[in-house]
Amino acid sequence: MDDWRKSTKITYKRWRNPELSRETNGHSNDTDSICTITSIVDSGGRQSTYGSTKTEETYTVDDALEAIGFGKFQWKISLLTGLSWIGDAMEMMILSILGPQLHCEWMLPGYQVALITSVVFVGMGISSPVWGNVSDRYGRKVGLTICMCWSLYYGLLSAFTPVYSWLLVLRGLVGIGIGGAPQSVTLYSEFLPVKARGICIMLIAAFWAIGAVFEVLLALWIMPTLGWRWLLGLSTIPMAIFVSFCFWLPESPRFDVLTGKREKAVATLTRIAKENGKAMPPGKMIAYKQNERGRIKDLFTPQYCSSTLLLWFIWFANAFSYYGIVLLTTEMFQAGDDCGTTQEAKIEPSCRLECKYLTSSDYKDLLWTTLSEFPGLLVILVAVEYIGRKKSMALCFFMFSLFILPLYACIGRTALTIFIFLARAFISGGYQVVFVYTPEVFPTENRALAMGTCSAMAKLGALITPFVAQVMLRTSVNLTLTMYCGCSVLAGVASLILPIETLGRGLQESRFHQEDEGQTTTNSSSNDATHSAEQQ
Repeated sequence: MDDWRKSTKITYKRWRNPELSRETNGHSNDTDSICTITSIVDSGGRQSTYGSTKTEETYTVDDALEAIGFGKFQWKISLLTGLSWIGDAMEMMILSILGPQLHCEWMLPGYQVALITSVVFVGMGISSPVWGNVSDRYGRKVGLTICMCWSLYYGLLSAFTPVYSWLLVLRGLVGIGIGGAPQSVTLYSEFLPVKARGICIMLIAAFWAIGAVFEVLLALWIMPTLGWRWLLGLSTIPMAIFVSFCFWLPESPRFDVLTGKREKAVATLTRIAKENGKAMPPGKMIAYKQNERGRIKDLFTPQYCSSTLLLWFIWFANAFSYYGIVLLTTEMFQAGDDCGTTQEAKIEPSCRLECKYLTSSDYKDLLWTTLSEFPGLLVILVAVEYIGRKKSMALCFFMFSLFILPLYACIGRTALTIFIFLARAFISGGYQVVFVYTPEVFPTENRALAMGTCSAMAKLGALITPFVAQVMLRTSVNLTLTMYCGCSVLAGVASLILPIETLGRGLQESRFHQEDEGQTTTNSSSNDATHSAEQQ
């Protein structure tokens, strides 16, 4: 039995060492080497030694999650991680409400109003890779809990800010905190079986739309009577609920396995199986410990380099286009006539401190625009499981470009509203698909870091888009629309040339996992060919 275990250990080392693999695949007469090869070739969930009559059933985290399925536990974790998405969306949506209010109340010039938004995106862009590294090194639960506590603390302090300078600092610190919110998707995806993953991540993304709608409704109720300080304070409620119940949240069993905590991973999976009323697979869990995690250079190995670069651009284009259409909506509706912004550039106001408080009618228009995200989500929810992740992303970008084209002409207020509604529906749906695709491409050892760096690129797009949608728009409407159409078309092409389609694909634990699968297939095919030649 000790010898068998030793053989399995040698097999794992061979899997991770290509040089040793080449030596083993050579023409060797050593019996132990042949046994090791056979153990790898036949390891489809079970490991055995050639010539031995004793076997032990084994299973992986994927096998366990498939056996457990989607049940009560996943519904609970959907609601809990969804709260972090609601909190993130509310902190983002509040920026479009806070700016006009402070512009009037504190008599701020336009650039200072813009800075209130910019510092949040700067904080998010800087912190997103950091939170990804923390989550890869110390755990998904640790990273997500800390960033939500951080956001809650500074979000509440923002409600008591005395002057403009303090507001900038505190909102920037809030941005640093919510830069880690995408890690909720990383954590959630690692508890899902393969068949349910696409639909479930899309559904949890619906919490973003719920948070945005809830923030507008809250503003409609709070702003006319209590003011913006109460709005800032009450907007932290979803994060406060998350922090109150985060003790229930388990660590990802995939992360535990990769850090050598097999017993803890088994205990977590057993707990999930009990809540779902299912049985765990028989046998012993296979665990591959990986000490080197969360390294930026691993995103640029030959295996992942093209995916990393293409996804960075896709995330950038998503945020650039999404926040762009939101800003274009306000700018075009404020033209004063049906064709003002579509025929000629806007004229700067004579007084830069001129302001206008948001009215109930403005909040209602904002609400209708925000509701456009739900139909887009429903369409992509179907597409992502039938035509795949890559084609779904490309479809969203191309349809966004298509619905932007009519804005070049004078189409009237009603038609303008309809086309903007449709364009935002598709680009918001595409934004959710990329949240499904990215965790599926990268392995557990750097999945959170990949999400963090991609999120940072998205924040870069969000930082640039105001200068296009607001500044460039005043110079040339056609050039502005061309920027958005061109960027989205290029992103659609980038989506199609991504090297990996992840529909129906299990999550990889390590970059070596995929290499091992390739070696196993090659060895198996080679052995079959040799066996056939001997028979002939």
